[in-house]
Amino acid sequence: MRTSPDRQTFRALVADVAARAKEKLPTAVNGRVESAARLVLLHDVQPQADGSILVGLSTDPLKTYRLEGTTCTCQDFQHGKGIEGWCQHRIAAGIHKRVQELLPQEPEPVPGVPDLLEPWPDNDLEETPEPALAPAPVPVVPLPEAPASVNVRVQVAGREVQWTLRDTDEERLAVRLEALLARYPVPQPARPQAPASSQGKEWCAVHQVQMRWNEGKEGRNGWYSHQTPDGQWCKGK
Repeated sequence: MRTSPDRQTFRALVADVAARAKEKLPTAVNGRVESAARLVLLHDVQPQADGSILVGLSTDPLKTYRLEGTTCTCQDFQHGKGIEGWCQHRIAAGIHKRVQELLPQEPEPVPGVPDLLEPWPDNDLEETPEPALAPAPVPVVPLPEAPASVNVRVQVAGREVQWTLRDTDEERLAVRLEALLARYPVPQPARPQAPASSQGKEWCAVHQVQMRWNEGKEGRNGWYSHQTPDGQWCKGK
């Protein structure tokens, strides 16, 4: 027998809403979702004028349970076996309500049917809301300048390097600067030497310093000399 287009649409909607219910409801109730979908396909979900909903039993076509708000008269609900109150009859009522909203031609609503939103999570099985947009990044605020700072260029291994010293106290900063400068002294230029022909006997050609005349005994055999840093005497030879 060929299935009518309306029936095909109805079955497709039930399957889609049931699949979304499995994603949204706790994992432990998944077996009840399939049973609830079968009840909807069999048209065993019947909203009543007083606001209650009669839902059939999947294993006994002659038996029904009454759903009032989010309370069901079935054993699962009464004895707390339905996870978070989700028995197959309550799930079937939610699937039925959502399918009726999605059908191309919605039937006239039955007066007095509650929205079934409270006190349990909603039975509408609506789409999961889109996640909120991430907050805008907080602008980076530059750190304040140190109360005391100094820049200095020094020669390190033949290369010019710029050091920046920062501190909260100028006196302490000065001590640190002196230690740095002592660590990297400024190279002294070589003293220019006068041509050898212009030097007199009083000039030491070895150490390039001025010597003094030393008188010998009775004014004879005098000599020029100077004292070296190590305490020795040099005559320029």
